Amino acid sequence: MTRPRLTCLMAGSLDGRLHPSRWTESPDGTAADWTGAYEAIHDRYTADGWIVGRVTMAEMARGEPHPPSPIGAPPRPLHVARDHGPYAIALDRDGKLHFTAADIHGDHVIVLLGPDIPDSHLAELVGDGVSYIVCQEHAGRLDLAAALDVLGERFGARHLLLEGGGGVNGSFLAAGLVEQFDLVLAPALDGSDSRAIVEAGETGLKGKIRLKLIGVDPLAHGALHLRYAVTVAQDAV
Repeated sequence: MTRPRLTCLMAGSLDGRLHPSRWTESPDGTAADWTGAYEAIHDRYTADGWIVGRVTMAEMARGEPHPPSPIGAPPRPLHVARDHGPYAIALDRDGKLHFTAADIHGDHVIVLLGPDIPDSHLAELVGDGVSYIVCQEHAGRLDLAAALDVLGERFGARHLLLEGGGGVNGSFLAAGLVEQFDLVLAPALDGSDSRAIVEAGETGLKGKIRLKLIGVDPLAHGALHLRYAVTVAQDAV
């Protein structure tokens, strides 16, 4: 079994918020400069793909429902429309995403879906040339470990970047699937109640993971690139 390595790569303000449009500016630059540093690090990793949640992917997919007629019997639990990366991977448990193309900026789209997804939505994805994995659930949550195994075995992914949504990041971290956490820390503050870099619900992550600093690189405009090794806490095994 070849499960891909997972690096969570995020950019955040000093108060842990996600959206640069809300941040204060540095004395000599804007949030756009920090976003550029983040994108440069993303490219430097040359990973096999990136993973985001439904809300983030919806900003790029921009499609409308268009199921084919008549609807045949689409394959379950897996449809491989392309088996080489890079990949744009989205968690979309309820099948709310719709696509105008099978690629996002040249990266082939793979959707991770819940077990109750209707055939009409799967047929739409097949028609669009989009790959998908219909995931099983444990305790009401998608089996993310099994999904990563499929991404390794059937799509050849060896290293993926997790670039959620806080909820998506929290889910993979809580499941003990993230090996490294990289943060582009901007010298900025948000001050609002906008989304956080990691959100893991009421139970949080205490007692589940531990972080060890493995590197710090200064960036332009006072930002830092922080790198941490992630290990699963012994009492969480």
